[in-house]
Amino acid sequence: MAASLVYARLPLRAASTSASRRYALSARRIQSRTLFSWLKSNPKASGKKEQAPILSQDDLFHPFSKSPFPAVRARGEAIQSLAPCPVCSSSHDHLHGHGSQPKAVKFECPDCGWPTHCSEEHWAADEEHKKYCSRLREVNEDDHDLRSGRRLREFELPGKLDSEAAISFANWDVFWYTRGFPSMDTERSRRHASKLLTYPLTIGSVLHQHSGLTLSNQRVTPEGSRSLAALRTTLHVPPGAPENEEAAADKPQMRVFILGARAESSLPPHVWEQLCMLFPAALFHLYFIGPQVSLPKPPAKQAPPPSAKPTSPDASSSDAAASASTASEEPSTSEPAVEEVEHEEEKPLYLPNVYEPPTPAPITRLKRTRSSLEKYGVPAYTVPYTAQLTITGMQANYIDVHHNFEETFDPYTDCFFLFSPGFGFPSANSTSEVTGEPLLGIASPTEWGPVMPLLLASKCPIFVTGFSPADVERDVQSLSTAPEVAGEFDWVVTPGPNAFGSEKWEVADFDPRVMVKANWGVWGIRGKTREVRERSSWF
Repeated sequence: MAASLVYARLPLRAASTSASRRYALSARRIQSRTLFSWLKSNPKASGKKEQAPILSQDDLFHPFSKSPFPAVRARGEAIQSLAPCPVCSSSHDHLHGHGSQPKAVKFECPDCGWPTHCSEEHWAADEEHKKYCSRLREVNEDDHDLRSGRRLREFELPGKLDSEAAISFANWDVFWYTRGFPSMDTERSRRHASKLLTYPLTIGSVLHQHSGLTLSNQRVTPEGSRSLAALRTTLHVPPGAPENEEAAADKPQMRVFILGARAESSLPPHVWEQLCMLFPAALFHLYFIGPQVSLPKPPAKQAPPPSAKPTSPDASSSDAAASASTASEEPSTSEPAVEEVEHEEEKPLYLPNVYEPPTPAPITRLKRTRSSLEKYGVPAYTVPYTAQLTITGMQANYIDVHHNFEETFDPYTDCFFLFSPGFGFPSANSTSEVTGEPLLGIASPTEWGPVMPLLLASKCPIFVTGFSPADVERDVQSLSTAPEVAGEFDWVVTPGPNAFGSEKWEVADFDPRVMVKANWGVWGIRGKTREVRERSSWF
């Protein structure tokens, strides 16, 4: 797609001339041989050639039970234990009596490879399955492609932004082209890359001064334009000034609070660094806060070498402290300890995705990872990844750490992002004292009920995403019924599609018919502004 865009922008003669010139240069490089070229290592002779992939691109489809990867087989078993047969569920008189529970799925569809029905007879009788069978096959092949062992060029992210380049946030294709990503030659590569980058790019596309959300397309309100202008004074430089790292010397740090974080907290830091590269003159501090935030792995405990014999108690304590600090600061290159190996063996191959997604696996401990338990009072860590990016993760509810930031919020430097928070979903823990029905998540005292009034009181913008049109509508409608929220906010970004949502379908294990796309839509609000002085009449 990127290559076609390149040639579409050039005249025919220029395209052909540039192509022939590149071909001549490449041929000249191949044919040229210097005097000392024989000293260079030959990858074929040294045995450092790329390993052949486990699966070829024409062998990606496998039924779950026959997959060569244990994690895929484990997911098939989880689906068989959770998902009911759709034909049994829709029929009031199935084979095993009246009113009994529908049978679990056991039969794997030969077209998509997923366990979808209890038997081949019910699979053949289900006319609705054809509507989503192609999507399930697409997900099946995508999952096998990620594990195939091929070189995933779509995950090779570009470096720093060219000072003379302008980025477009119109859609994924134009962004990849203007940002200098490798060419996305297949739809599968586009899906992989969009799923990886949807979280940092959603934030960047909303906050950037060249965002596709504008007043002209009615996605940004006049009040929202003022809120975004305040943030952009921190993120960008005045017109005409060079936007580079030197311009960030006297700028305050931009704090992005990602509440209810799950999968986004387990992304490698170099993926989040792509957000910083969109703003060369800004400093970022990302806060992942939520009970399902992924924390770093504990430092490996390495026993001292047998030849080392401490000469004094002070020397032994200093050596132990040095080894502990080395283990916590540098990535471990040796084999893990026995305790860690046993823990990894006990870990299940696949955690099913039921009503609430599972907590991501622990992330890799980086060189400068340090504990922040004493600072915030909850399990937390901080990584000063680069001079431009700092990441902090806290495994706790936001209400438990709000006191650490309550007096420091600034609408010019702070904003909140909530990725699919589930405002409109019924709470699993709270019920109404009047009706006895489950409360919505935005009104639940154990979820977002006490949090949203605090966020609105900060006057900082709050951006929310949803995984489908129905999810966005459900969350927006819940605002009008939530106590201390209804009537207490102004719109910043009106609800609508997100140009940088994931293009990969996510399938629920409890029902393969339920499929969503992460961050499909985005909208934003902030605390309602009040006039300081009442406007008197002309008389």
